[in-house]
Amino acid sequence: MDASKFDAGFGDQIMILKGSQRAGASALANHLMNERDNDHITLLELHGFASSNLNDALLETHAISKATRCKQYMFSLSLNPPKDCIATEDDYIEAADRAEKTLGLDGQPRAIVIHEKEGRRHAHVVWSRIDGQELKAINLPHYKNKLRDLSRDLFLDHGWDLPNGLKTYGGKSPLNFTLEEWQQAKRQNIDPREIKQAFQQAWERSDSLVGLVNALEDRGYFLARGDRRGFVAIDVDGNVYALSKWSGVRAKDLKSKLGSPDQLPSVDETKDTIRSKVSDQMRDYISQVKDRQRRDFDPLRETHDAMKQAHREERQKLHDGQTKRWTNETKLRFERLNKGLRGLFDRLTGKAKSIQKQNEMEARACAARDQKQRDFMVMAQMAERQKLQRQIDTLRAKHKRDRKILANDVARSLQRQRKFKDIEHNHGLNIRPHPTLSL
Repeated sequence: MDASKFDAGFGDQIMILKGSQRAGASALANHLMNERDNDHITLLELHGFASSNLNDALLETHAISKATRCKQYMFSLSLNPPKDCIATEDDYIEAADRAEKTLGLDGQPRAIVIHEKEGRRHAHVVWSRIDGQELKAINLPHYKNKLRDLSRDLFLDHGWDLPNGLKTYGGKSPLNFTLEEWQQAKRQNIDPREIKQAFQQAWERSDSLVGLVNALEDRGYFLARGDRRGFVAIDVDGNVYALSKWSGVRAKDLKSKLGSPDQLPSVDETKDTIRSKVSDQMRDYISQVKDRQRRDFDPLRETHDAMKQAHREERQKLHDGQTKRWTNETKLRFERLNKGLRGLFDRLTGKAKSIQKQNEMEARACAARDQKQRDFMVMAQMAERQKLQRQIDTLRAKHKRDRKILANDVARSLQRQRKFKDIEHNHGLNIRPHPTLSL
């Protein structure tokens, strides 16, 4: 498994119900059934479709949508409980039922898929938006507000502490970042919240363009004039960040405090400056730290792989055992019903109906028993996985501290290079920092 899956530190999710109208049946099915990025995947429910697998079921929805003008023929919803809570299958079904009613998707074909990764469990629900009888798409007005309110109800119903985002709906947290920002930071294996916090702190602690330039450089970022004449920052690896987006400050407020970006060097000029400042020795040092951090995760990755395989085998064994038992129990219940003349007599006297009712009650009880066994196994396995995740989180925290120390080292090195450059300029000397001082 890629080290970035352990190293990225994506942060805590809360049970905000996030939904979207979408197309792309095969792509969505492949994503939901992707075993590479999940420890375990459970197709909990496939209701209202003729097919018995997720990909074909969603393709059914696509095919039916061809009779309409609807392009986004599915509604996809993610259900994420708080970090320390393990939801049962019934919890997810209940949340899906309530969302279905809230959105006006009652009775529509739907699928529920449960994902488990990093000691946490979340679910995805997909509905068809196409009314099969009317052959038209079901309108979903104000669904974001409705899901927000339902999220709050679910927190209160389960006794979970309300997050700030649900206590007050007004403002967006400055630490909430977009998918684009997260993807850009993920490519560097750095938690994007660290990057965003560095920009925000630099902005808050500076009162002028010069102050911001110095504050950003102390954190390993260099201010420049973007191609569209806006303010951007560039890190030591040449990655470009829009200052307004990453600092959470409006463009007009940037201009008011900093003036025009025309007085700054261009992106290409700044990259050339950075390359001249960051020595090969410093790059080697950065590479060594990254390599060491990747190696630190090797034992945990091996433990995780072994645990994931063992858990999958346990679940498969339980599944096979339950399937075999269910088949035998179903056969016994079927054999209670007489055939031929006796069967006809039982139907006339009402005995057959009584037996059928008994069979149905026993079938429901057996299904509830099997689900309870599955929940018990999941709880036990999740507890074991969470213990491992705590070790992973501890190592992530250590690596974060190490990266902060490294950033300080880079800043001090650059400051020394600026100092020697100023001395050269003022006195006409050809002075270079001693190699042992470059770190």
